[in-house]
Amino acid sequence: MQSFISETLDDILQTTKSFENVIFILPSQRAKVFVKQEFKDKISIGFLPEMLNIEQFIQRISGVQKAESIQLLFHFYGIYKSIEKNPDSFDVFSSWAITVLQDFNEIDQHLVNTKDIFIYLRDIERLRKWSVKGTFKETELIKDHNSFLEKLNNYYDAFYQFLLNKNIGYQGLMYKEASKKVDIFLDENTNKKFFFIGFNALNNAEELLFQKTLERGNAEIYWDVDEAFYNSNHQAGKFIRRYKSEWKYYEKHQLKSLSNTFTQPKKIEVIGAAKNTTQIKYIGEVLEKSTNFKNTALVLADETLLPITLNSLPNNINAINITMGYPLKDVPTTSLLFAVFQLYISQEKLQKNIVNEFYYKDVIRFLKHQNIYGLLDNIDVFTTQIAKENQMFISEGLIQEFIKEEKEEIKTVILNFFKPFSSVAVFIDYILDLINLLKEEVNTLEKEYLFRFYTAFTQLKTLQNEFEYFTDLKTLAQFFRQLIGSESLSFQGEPLKGLQLMGMLETRVLDFENIILASANEGVLPASSQLNSFIPFDVKVEFGLPTYREKDAIFSYHFFRLLQRAKNVYILYNTEHDVFGSGEKSRFVTQLEMMRTDIVQKLVSPKIVSQKVELKEIEKNDLVFDRLKELAKQGFSPSSLTNYLHNPVSFYKQKILRIKEFDDVEETVAYNTLGTVVHETLDELYKPFMGKFLKFDDVVTMEKSAKDLVVKHFKIYFKNGDISTGKNRLIFEVANRFVVNFLASEKRILKDENNQLKIIATEENLSAEIEINGIDFSIKLHGNVDRVDELNGEIRIIDYKSGMVKSSELKVLDFEELRAKEQYKAIQVLLYGYLFTKSKKFDFSKNLKAGIYSFKNLNSGFLTINFSSNYRNPDTNITEEKLDEFIEQLKSYILEIYNPEVDFIEPADLKY
Repeated sequence: MQSFISETLDDILQTTKSFENVIFILPSQRAKVFVKQEFKDKISIGFLPEMLNIEQFIQRISGVQKAESIQLLFHFYGIYKSIEKNPDSFDVFSSWAITVLQDFNEIDQHLVNTKDIFIYLRDIERLRKWSVKGTFKETELIKDHNSFLEKLNNYYDAFYQFLLNKNIGYQGLMYKEASKKVDIFLDENTNKKFFFIGFNALNNAEELLFQKTLERGNAEIYWDVDEAFYNSNHQAGKFIRRYKSEWKYYEKHQLKSLSNTFTQPKKIEVIGAAKNTTQIKYIGEVLEKSTNFKNTALVLADETLLPITLNSLPNNINAINITMGYPLKDVPTTSLLFAVFQLYISQEKLQKNIVNEFYYKDVIRFLKHQNIYGLLDNIDVFTTQIAKENQMFISEGLIQEFIKEEKEEIKTVILNFFKPFSSVAVFIDYILDLINLLKEEVNTLEKEYLFRFYTAFTQLKTLQNEFEYFTDLKTLAQFFRQLIGSESLSFQGEPLKGLQLMGMLETRVLDFENIILASANEGVLPASSQLNSFIPFDVKVEFGLPTYREKDAIFSYHFFRLLQRAKNVYILYNTEHDVFGSGEKSRFVTQLEMMRTDIVQKLVSPKIVSQKVELKEIEKNDLVFDRLKELAKQGFSPSSLTNYLHNPVSFYKQKILRIKEFDDVEETVAYNTLGTVVHETLDELYKPFMGKFLKFDDVVTMEKSAKDLVVKHFKIYFKNGDISTGKNRLIFEVANRFVVNFLASEKRILKDENNQLKIIATEENLSAEIEINGIDFSIKLHGNVDRVDELNGEIRIIDYKSGMVKSSELKVLDFEELRAKEQYKAIQVLLYGYLFTKSKKFDFSKNLKAGIYSFKNLNSGFLTINFSSNYRNPDTNITEEKLDEFIEQLKSYILEIYNPEVDFIEPADLKY
């Protein structure tokens, strides 16, 4: 394969022997490197020509220095403020000014008369609100928009003149000035010869500059286009066909560099892959089969795939050259800086500025960031302490106490972020101090990230000191977010070695034998036609500004030019319709399939290896049995037994290993806290009446103090929590309503004077020991019964449940089916019944009932254990025989726990 660069240089070398006064103008910086290398291979001695990319060429003609985007924005805000009586704040301004600057840039690049286009825009808006009857009503929003459009020309004129005076500018200004000065430049460089190589779509300013240079007779231009596209009506040849027909230069000159390589035999595969990750993994498999990457390019149509691509490249790639920038928003330092900003944004939002306290999640996010975590000791101890004390807001003093043993330098930098700061400039100093501290602890790559951020914040500090546009941290944070979204970190590498990893635009002028193109999806290649401009589509067409149609033609050219000289081509696209632009291959790929008959189409998907799920299984060794003996003495509660029946492995973790659940800050009242508060409130209300018959008036008295008791117990069990507003207030009202509704149900019982209700016990701890054949020691059972009472001669054992319980859950027809049917609530209630009868030596001549009051199902009243399948004739009385039958079944469960042959095995059908 002979590349376009090689063909072009061969042609130039036929007529040009000395390159001392020759200038090559190329589309990109990268192309210069490849042209230089090709020159070295073709000439052994002599001067190389001077090589400029198009931006350097324009800068040389115009004499204007290119300004950075942040600098331009700040200068533009100064101009805007000088014109407007009531200017927007900087953060509001920057949200629209970036788009305005893009429009200014495009207008100038295409040499449009700004006065004409802005008057045209103004007139369109005036026509829209014109009405014969004069009935059009202009809202404030429309007025503001129209006023804004009419002022655009004023902004432009003032800003343009300001930049000229400073001799700096955006790219469009440089083009416009170059167009004015090109004749002077050419007069001063009559001894120079210019070669324009590898261009395609030119803006109006470039067309003017190229034509004027060509018409002087000391310049040539080489286009890189194939006959297949130029001689047909194909979109990829659109621009070059127009230049051939319209440029005066081509009245006397032939078009150079038409190739005929696209139709030659090629191996082309179009591969549909499920998800972007599958694409990248498949590319890894393709590259793994290669041994030499000297002539191979991996092109990412979607440049956001760079991070996962770098993590998925195979080990056989020993050299790689990356020309895309790594997006700064994806580097770890970015998340750290956002965490710092979030400390203050949340503080202001939650109105904690005055007391200088910080939201605990923001503090933990900052301290547990990988960069900070390595600097500090005992962060986990600190977070555990916060959870234990339920500290929702963290004070500066608490942070100071936590890091008091750290090095002085670290203490100062960390504490700075928890002190009130005097200005935005001071805050930027704190950020710079943090970056300086981190640079000592990180690897070389992370030093690059930090240096980039150090440069950005130093520039922001300089601009802030000069202009003071950032009035608060929220404005700075928003601007930082905008800035970081478009910035990237450049890679350093050897451009001529190894695999070439690049974006679509970087492929200009370059040719490779092996091409792998990823993300060739509609909406990505070409990009979506969304218009990010204040200039409407029809106005752009009227003034010759590029629209999505021209951009589609540009991408079409790049796509097909990339394939012209290639021999092996792999084109991948995402087949999944999970996001916009996914699922449909690019229209260019469809065109390619229509133009060629030798394309192989494939669909690939991730290899799914079916694995047998190994259930967790824990053998019972001597240590386990030692702990089980301890448990026999301490006692099994109903909840521990049902936990074993639900999941033996969970029982092992909680009771054998004694692993507790991780304590977290309870920001919103947890459901178990709600239940505890209701239980404790009812216990305190009923305790004074133990051993007494309850009267209607007693319940009325309880109602008066109920709410205060709910508040009291929330303060105990929801430590440092706020129940005055938001979701917590709703949960507090739910707890209060549970208590009120329960007391109301009690009043309905006592309203009938024939009903006699005696409170026997509340929150009573009951226990009993049982002997089990096969276990040579007794087993203690214990449980805390919420309430025992006597209603009209019947003893009731009551368990309170804050959740929903239905009567069907307490229907026991066969004790052997308790485990199979997961009747855990019935097991708990029956066990309470057994413990009560044993510890109180109960006289079974009395009726005994056991059941649940469900606060979410209070209308159903007291839900009792029912031994009958006949709903018309329930059997709710617990007899001694039934309890004996139940306890025999329970013994079989406990015997299983103590059986050395039965491991703790996780159930295969575990729901959660």
